[in-house]
Amino acid sequence: MPVPDAPPALPEPAAPRRSWDRNERLGILNGWAVFAGDGFLNVSVVISGFAARLGAPNWVIGLLPAIAGGGWMLPQLLIAARVRSAPYKLPVYRSAAFIRAATYVSMVLIAAFLADQPALCLTLFVLAMLANALASGVAGLPFLEVVSKTVSPDRRPRFFGTRNLYGGLLAFGAGLVVRAVLGSDLAFPLNYALLFALGTVAYTFGYWVFGLVTEPPDPPLPPQGFRGELRAIPETLRDPHFRAFLTVRLLLAGASMSEPFFAVYALRALHFPAAVLGAFVMALTAAAPLSNVVWQRVAERKGSRRIIRYASVFYGLAPLWAFAVGALHLGAWAYLGVFILTSVAAQGFNLGHTNHLLNIAPDGARSRYIGTLNTLVGAALFTPVVGGLIADRAGYTPVFALSAVLCAAAWWWCGKLRRDA
Repeated sequence: MPVPDAPPALPEPAAPRRSWDRNERLGILNGWAVFAGDGFLNVSVVISGFAARLGAPNWVIGLLPAIAGGGWMLPQLLIAARVRSAPYKLPVYRSAAFIRAATYVSMVLIAAFLADQPALCLTLFVLAMLANALASGVAGLPFLEVVSKTVSPDRRPRFFGTRNLYGGLLAFGAGLVVRAVLGSDLAFPLNYALLFALGTVAYTFGYWVFGLVTEPPDPPLPPQGFRGELRAIPETLRDPHFRAFLTVRLLLAGASMSEPFFAVYALRALHFPAAVLGAFVMALTAAAPLSNVVWQRVAERKGSRRIIRYASVFYGLAPLWAFAVGALHLGAWAYLGVFILTSVAAQGFNLGHTNHLLNIAPDGARSRYIGTLNTLVGAALFTPVVGGLIADRAGYTPVFALSAVLCAAAWWWCGKLRRDA
């Protein structure tokens, strides 16, 4: 007798997503607060606008994001030597967070009371930013170490995606406040001081929340010291996956030279009103939640390499868009496309860079990989100062063109990144 066909096998139901545990919730809440603070104290829009209002030359304006980015990365090799052998990293993070909160308070006071002396105000403000950036560099590596210990690799894309998604919504709300404050009757510099104060509150809350994470201890490792970390750099550079990632990061760091001048170009060359800075922040933050949904799916399905490559395209289009708006004499609403492209790229980089680095770094050498990469890339992040000098001598167009070329080179080099990372 013929055997009846077996019934088709039913597909196994997908495993339900595990809810966030306490440490993951605290990490996400920290991200939301930091995103809100970024909306109020956005270096490329709000702080650059404040410096332009004080009459700062372009090279000084270019120095601001260079300090914020480069200062965050430069001390990390030294910090790697300190935290590598420590079983707990959070005490270092908490100490640095206290210093960061204090520097934000000083920035509020400097803006509120010294703006009638522009040179002194700018000097002290830049020094406060430098202290803040160096403290953030001290906190950055312990932060990544704690995240890598408390969030498993398979959950990191969702973890960072959730942080970025709802944090972006809060940052959008901050952009609404920026637009309202800068368009109100509140006189300069109190309008900027108020924005800086709101950012200070958001940042401080975020630092406090992450300090509550319960950190599991690392296995004991022998202390290596700063000289040992320096001697280990050649060994790290022998890793071809690390070298490829380092090259991409250096190219993208060079491409960042145009970013601080997008808002300044709008104010000084296109003569848009100051209140438009709030719309720029809103464009930056409105694009973030939507792009994060897409980037998270790309991370889960395609990996971090594909994210970085796609984000390089968006980043390279931003300076070309800025040039096109000026050449075609379009309005402020058309110029919002510059910040939408920048935001989409930034969210991609935030997710792609972090995941790629954590995935290619061996467990025992994670601090060394993070510290080496960030220290080398941190020096390259001072290219906006070069961009400012070029803008002062030849205008903004050469700066925008050079950034686009470097993004194209980064896109091409992404083909050498490890595909399964």
